[in-house]
Amino acid sequence: MHIFSLTLAGVFLLILQITVSAHILLHKEDVPSAIGWIGLVWLAPLLGSVAYVLLGINRVRRKALRLHNRGANIFTATGKTAEEIEKEIPPSLWQLLRLGYKAHPQHLALGNSVRPLINGDEAYPRMCAAIAAAKKEVLISSYIFNNDEAGQMFVNAVKQAVQNGAKARILVDGVGLNYSRPDIARAFKEVAGVEFSVFLPSKSPVNLRFLNLRNHRKIMIIDGETAFFGGMNIARGNLLASRPKDPIQDVTFEVRGPVLSQMSRIFEEDWIFSGRKPFLPAQARTNSLPLQEATVPARIIPDGPDSDYGKIERLCLGALACAQRTVRIVTPYFLPGDDILTALETAAMRGVDVEIILPQKSNIFGMDWAMEANFKRLLSKGVKIYRAKPPFDHSKLFLVDGVWLFAGSANWDVRSFKLNFESNMECFDQELARKVQDIIEEKKRHAVAIPAHLFDALPLWRQLRNRAFRLLTPYY
Repeated sequence: MHIFSLTLAGVFLLILQITVSAHILLHKEDVPSAIGWIGLVWLAPLLGSVAYVLLGINRVRRKALRLHNRGANIFTATGKTAEEIEKEIPPSLWQLLRLGYKAHPQHLALGNSVRPLINGDEAYPRMCAAIAAAKKEVLISSYIFNNDEAGQMFVNAVKQAVQNGAKARILVDGVGLNYSRPDIARAFKEVAGVEFSVFLPSKSPVNLRFLNLRNHRKIMIIDGETAFFGGMNIARGNLLASRPKDPIQDVTFEVRGPVLSQMSRIFEEDWIFSGRKPFLPAQARTNSLPLQEATVPARIIPDGPDSDYGKIERLCLGALACAQRTVRIVTPYFLPGDDILTALETAAMRGVDVEIILPQKSNIFGMDWAMEANFKRLLSKGVKIYRAKPPFDHSKLFLVDGVWLFAGSANWDVRSFKLNFESNMECFDQELARKVQDIIEEKKRHAVAIPAHLFDALPLWRQLRNRAFRLLTPYY
């Protein structure tokens, strides 16, 4: 009987291994990832199969955003004409514009105002003032929304908005919600008139299989007129003037104009996916901005492990291929796949001035070692890498040829490109690009350039350590 049980268990494990391996072969497009999962399944049959079922399968299936476009024109009808924009955009970036439209057929909205805001010290007061003045609607989506000094600023502002008669909807990621105790959900549940929802609650056994998928977006829309969009979370660490224990530098953007309708659709889709009922967002006032402010053509690019899969990474690859003069990248985490690394090397070898600014010390254990594993190949091809001195810099900026800006919630890592729900905004505007370039130059003044020879003679133990931690790339 004992031998029979062992035989039955062996047969079960063999069937499990074959079934899981077949699923990997059919659904994993990335060859190294597929090989890694299959190896794990056969070396550790039960543990490997369970790990793949929980972390390796994309179960999210959502319909694509409803894009209300008419005709083949890339532009909307407001703001600058296509001829006026053509004078500002280099021919190489017209190729990028067409690529972006093919990847995500959403019109480039004209007539927007986009203003960069530095750190929570500048951004939070403007955000809270806009929320407190809301008369119709407040939409907030954030990965981290801590119940601390910063979070209470927003709770008080939302209370005022509700008193004004506005409807407030707050959406927080299930993993990000756990960054503070007690969580912010408790604070909002005490506020009458606020709808609060959690995106894939991490504590729910039903959602355990989605644990590796996170809504990393940061979108805030007030009355359909003013938005704050970027990668800045809501946490005390962003208030540098208050001297927090773990200070965080960051950049976000205050946005007005017709592009807000694209943000609203993303929020509404996430809201519905989190189990809430559809609603009609307040419409952006497309003609409410003074002409001198409404200069920025902009477009929102959503991304995630569903129907929007791979759009942000594709645009990054396209931008690196189209770049003629300069590439400027600021990111807190830099663990892209080989295709992005090769594109960076190729751009530098073509003569493009490629600069990457990373934090001197990461806030995630092992991240620095994993990132260092890729430095030697980049430096040897002419890519310049800078490590910014503390405070930790969480900014996410991508600037090409002093014209094209790509900014939002996505980091330059496999998690953002493949697993997270992200959203970035692309803008074609020389004046905005100049402002962002000034911000990047200021960061570079407080950073240290890595010499090209620094990683030529690393001790063997450091090379092994770095490469071992690089294997965890998709899970940071």
